[in-house]
Amino acid sequence: MSSITRYLPKNHLSFIMGKLVHLPLPRFIWIPVIKFFSNFYRIKLDEAEKPVSEYESLGDFFIRRLKPGIRPLGNSWAVHPADSVITQLSAIENGNLIQAKNKFYKAHDFLQDSEAFKKYNNGFFVTYYLCPTDYHRVHSPVDGVITKVTHIPGMLWPVNKWSTENIEEMFSINERVCVEIKTDRGFVNAVFVGATNVGYIELSFMPEIKGNHFNVFKPLLKENLNIPIKRGEELGLFRMGSTVVMLYQDGVLPSDKASEVGKLNLKYQNFPVKVNSNFFN
Repeated sequence: MSSITRYLPKNHLSFIMGKLVHLPLPRFIWIPVIKFFSNFYRIKLDEAEKPVSEYESLGDFFIRRLKPGIRPLGNSWAVHPADSVITQLSAIENGNLIQAKNKFYKAHDFLQDSEAFKKYNNGFFVTYYLCPTDYHRVHSPVDGVITKVTHIPGMLWPVNKWSTENIEEMFSINERVCVEIKTDRGFVNAVFVGATNVGYIELSFMPEIKGNHFNVFKPLLKENLNIPIKRGEELGLFRMGSTVVMLYQDGVLPSDKASEVGKLNLKYQNFPVKVNSNFFN
């Protein structure tokens, strides 16, 4: 599998897969497919906003909304942005983020921002992995103002154990959308990372930003924005599962950083979390 992955046309396959799962076929075709998918992966259909019969395609079901109140908003200063598993949680040292054991990537390359080192060095980051069966909408973990959005075209490597351990700086290679939020404690950056079959990234507040478009070759930067955002408010979505990386500026944690990051790591590393649940005060 690993050797084959290197040579597959990942972006083209992802584009085709995205089109296939969103084909507006008759419901008598899609409903059994959605039910099989839900049963196989044990998805809780009672949490979905609509019954299975009302979804137009498997892709439409992937981006399903949840019933109101299913993910109550926690009362901590920061909450978790997605239904996911935390695969990395650590301090940002010398501008480095951990991809896997002995594998790192640079904050300024990842964000395509020359100010990233100054903003986020000595802060901390969290990597959230969304599997294909998770709720695919991403919500803001904090109250603040969206000041900048950067869409960075790139590859669509699968975000799995083999890739993170073998592809150098994979998160800085894959397509991604960075959403910078200014809070009362400092900057926070929510980065949507695309993957194989998951090139479709959409922002709820900026619909013109969409991933996996073959005519987009250069980063698109929208800055000097002033868009208020609340904890728990929807930021965007993936058309299938992927990864969100959250970067927090030094000073966001209210007490001793090293101690607090260590405690958060022990509590959450490789731990499943739900969107809007408490993270840290």
